[in-house]
Amino acid sequence: MAAVTKKRINAKMSDKRKKVKSKSNFPKIIAAIILSVFFIALILILARVLLNKNDSTEIYRVKKEVSEDVIEIAGNISAANEQSLQALDDGKVTGVYVSEGQHVKKGQLILQLDDTTQQDNLANLDYYIEQKKVTGSVKELELLYVQRKSLVQKVKDRQIVATFDGIIVDLDIAVGDYLEAKDSIGTLVDLSYLKAEVEIAETDVSRLVSGQTVEFTFPAYDGTVDGYLVGYPAIGEITSRGATVVNAVARIDDYPEEILPNYSFTGKIRLSDPEELLLVDRMAIGYDNGKAYVEKMSRSGESEKIYVEVSPYGSSYVTILSGLEEGDMLKQLQKSSISGRFRNNKQNNKNKKESNSDMMGPPPGMGGGGGMPGM
Repeated sequence: MAAVTKKRINAKMSDKRKKVKSKSNFPKIIAAIILSVFFIALILILARVLLNKNDSTEIYRVKKEVSEDVIEIAGNISAANEQSLQALDDGKVTGVYVSEGQHVKKGQLILQLDDTTQQDNLANLDYYIEQKKVTGSVKELELLYVQRKSLVQKVKDRQIVATFDGIIVDLDIAVGDYLEAKDSIGTLVDLSYLKAEVEIAETDVSRLVSGQTVEFTFPAYDGTVDGYLVGYPAIGEITSRGATVVNAVARIDDYPEEILPNYSFTGKIRLSDPEELLLVDRMAIGYDNGKAYVEKMSRSGESEKIYVEVSPYGSSYVTILSGLEEGDMLKQLQKSSISGRFRNNKQNNKNKKESNSDMMGPPPGMGGGGGMPGM
């Protein structure tokens, strides 16, 4: 009896230990289940994303762009005409007849150097010529008149005169100053218009036509200034870079007062008027018996097949000539193809493998014309 009781007690104790052990393992089991469910869900989500990525259809929007056919230029603007006021001979200044900022006319006297010696020489020669008119020969008189012409020029060289209508700028001289030949005392400029000499590459010269619009942009001015192409010489020049160019001349008749000679600019020579184009990715264009069409998407997500007229625009886009408007949404109808380089490499690798396989020969018992041994 005591032995039976002891067995019952041991059995109960064993059951208790099993229950305690079972309870202690329960949270671990629950955590493992949750973790498994999480990984399964993650795998399903990733698979769905990959499937959607592979099967998704791109939507392309028809956009409007402005096409420009232009030649880019840059340089510095200059006055219509510019004269450096330089003395042609040495001498003392006896007269200054203009002031800085003054408008002058062509031929107007600006500065006078002492010409006493030159005037005396000319007067003596004139007196001598009068004598030779009576006693001299025709040949002698001809030589004397040549000498007189030279003396008259020397008298003129003692003066600085305006070679065109313009404005005196940077004048720095006074009566009593002494000048040496080629000394500059100021500048005369003609600001009736501005001009620019710009380099045009030899490949673009054939597209130039006098009168073409030139659009200037100046850092010193907020906006653009319109000018026009005057012309270009019939001969090119080779630059220090080794490039062949033609120096074309552009002109601005009406310009803002903020723009002064020698200001820098960038610009465009317009070869044709700007043109608005409707563009879309070529992947949105399908072809039905040679006719281009698109699948136009509505706001509700439905698509409508529309035949359109297109023309190529670069390697990735087409121009819509008719059938669509800016902002239309189009369904992708073409798949992206493997690039030419990757496709060629892939084909070359395939051919290489086939060539290596041929060199190795067929497996035993296959092909080769010999058949199986014993057959």
